[in-house]
Amino acid sequence: MSSSSEIRPPAEPGTDTSWLRAVAVDAALFDRSSSAERVADVLRRRITEGDLRPGTQLSEELLKEALQVSRNTLREAFRLLTHEGLLVHRMHRGVFVPDLTEDDLVDLYRLRRVLECDVVRSLADLPADRLEPLREDVAASEAAARAGDWVAVGTANMRFHRHLVGLAGSNRMDEITGRLLAELRLLFHVIATPQALHEPYIARNRSLLELLEAGRYGQAADELQQYMLDSEAALLAAFRARP
Repeated sequence: MSSSSEIRPPAEPGTDTSWLRAVAVDAALFDRSSSAERVADVLRRRITEGDLRPGTQLSEELLKEALQVSRNTLREAFRLLTHEGLLVHRMHRGVFVPDLTEDDLVDLYRLRRVLECDVVRSLADLPADRLEPLREDVAASEAAARAGDWVAVGTANMRFHRHLVGLAGSNRMDEITGRLLAELRLLFHVIATPQALHEPYIARNRSLLELLEAGRYGQAADELQQYMLDSEAALLAAFRARP
């Protein structure tokens, strides 16, 4: 992320439904009788991977068709995601992906630092194969950067941080991290160009991985702490530069 990055204008609600294609692909991966929690998982994934942008209105009719679920199931999924802060219901208007605030940013980064840095600092004698998902994420990020696919770089980065927390082996931490990263992806839209947002962190993720591979967990946690502070500062600068 860079404090000199371009600022993205607010999305026009309801003007882009290209994300529905990704939803339809996700829908093919789960049982048609799946619960609202599974539908919520699909929509949360679309937020985390950057397809559902702040300001997007979610159409019940379009989503019912794409997901092949009932209206009641869809509304329960909306309720779950609203509780998580990933959707908002606007009276007489419908359900929208929210625009988060500067206060949300500060709060989320405070939680990230506590969660991720504590996980890394507490590691000990980690088997080499436990780091394989992180190796794959770093390689995917570097390959996407070479191809100029900066949205894919962002998605690989999200997965890297989720797998980093996954090293703790805690289902509760995994669930918290999934929700946190979805909110975080909404904040990332404040910076207009994904390249400006993600490029500086490709090498830093590689460096963190190498420290973990070397068993230098304390140093990795210190590096991650500074990484988070730099990332937060860049996003705060982008928020404050908005007209």
